[in-house]
Amino acid sequence: MTTIEDKSRLIEKAQRFHALHVPGTPVVLANAWDVASARVVEDAGAAAVATTSAGAAWSLGAPDGDRITREQAVGLVARVAAAVAVPVTADVENGFADKPEGVAETIRAVLGAGAVGVNLEDTAYPAAGATPVPLAEQVERIAAARRAAEEAGVPLYINARIDTFLRGVGAPEDRLAATIQRATAFLNAGASGVFVPGTTDLETVAALVEAIDAPLNVLAGPGSPAIAELARLGVARVSLGSSIAQAAYGLVRRAAREAFTQGTYTQIADHATYGELNSLLGG
Repeated sequence: MTTIEDKSRLIEKAQRFHALHVPGTPVVLANAWDVASARVVEDAGAAAVATTSAGAAWSLGAPDGDRITREQAVGLVARVAAAVAVPVTADVENGFADKPEGVAETIRAVLGAGAVGVNLEDTAYPAAGATPVPLAEQVERIAAARRAAEEAGVPLYINARIDTFLRGVGAPEDRLAATIQRATAFLNAGASGVFVPGTTDLETVAALVEAIDAPLNVLAGPGSPAIAELARLGVARVSLGSSIAQAAYGLVRRAAREAFTQGTYTQIADHATYGELNSLLGG
């Protein structure tokens, strides 16, 4: 955001991205992990582009879970935002920081890179493994993110990710109530919406939509209800997460094994052409 014009464009994209979150008419995000995948997604008709932390990490040779640096993540966001015309929302994992001030620094960097939304999750990744961030601490982190966005003058969409279902936190019968408690606290701290990966059970999703006074984002993929079913429940955002990147790498594995063992190429018969990809990237 180096000029008034740059800031004006960012504000307009942020407002456009907020407006996409309509309960019952969800924005669908086919998460990208590099510039080429982002351009392919945009060309397929995306209203916005989201990054996937897992796909980004894998493309950089690292495992997922806060294992790449803030600089690496922001660099990817900047490249994607410069390459697409639609709004970009960035998966910033746990904010790439131990303290709220560090989360604010990440938000400033992401806005500077051209993104207008973030996913901020409530899981930390110490050496011992993934652990839930205490509620009060995560509230402070979200509040710091909101303050940083307000200071920048951009209505950043903060998607507060809650991992109670994804990580199996607590007793199964307590997870819905714990998720709603966290969602309420995070929204009061400045979150724009709530992301609850780890469940697409229709009864649970319906209960979350009813209890959370903000757009609900669910993670979907093979085995999940169709987007139309989720829409009927009032879901406002459906993300495919790392599943497209996983499918792409699965194709690499199948194609390589076929070539090595059978000497044939059927797995790569249905592909984007060289010319199509070159054209999407300005060639």
